[in-house]
Amino acid sequence: MLSSGGSSTFLIVTQSTKSQLSKIVFTALGSIFAGLAIAGIFVPLLPVTINAIVAGVLFAKGSERFDNWLLNHKVLGPIVHDHRHGIGFTKKAKRIAVIAMSTSIVLSTLWAVPYGGAPVFVAYFMAAVWAYALWFILKQPTKPDSEAPSIAQPATHP
Repeated sequence: MLSSGGSSTFLIVTQSTKSQLSKIVFTALGSIFAGLAIAGIFVPLLPVTINAIVAGVLFAKGSERFDNWLLNHKVLGPIVHDHRHGIGFTKKAKRIAVIAMSTSIVLSTLWAVPYGGAPVFVAYFMAAVWAYALWFILKQPTKPDSEAPSIAQPATHP
């Protein structure tokens, strides 16, 4: 809403304007992470799980419509549903994540420091990020592989 007082004009930002703007930002960021998650289905070493979870958190804050779409997605929906309900990951998913992250960090470090010209502290920083991500994945609840959702069946939500 614009308000003019004499010769100066200023913008009054109301709480509802901030709320609408934050919903737009959350939805836009959620769309980016959902796109990365979908790309990760087809691109090796591009993580699906964490991008789907981040998209779910952002859509929950930004758009009920997009949140429902994500929850009903046949691949991403079960991941987001399980995370929201504290069910966790299967042993197989944890194993794949640990192997993929470890391979990625080793190859990146071996390339970045000696061949990429990066300072040694970059390797230490990458190792710290890897250690945190590893800790985060391993601390999540583990469900048996038999409880893994089938990709062919859509998620059911209460």
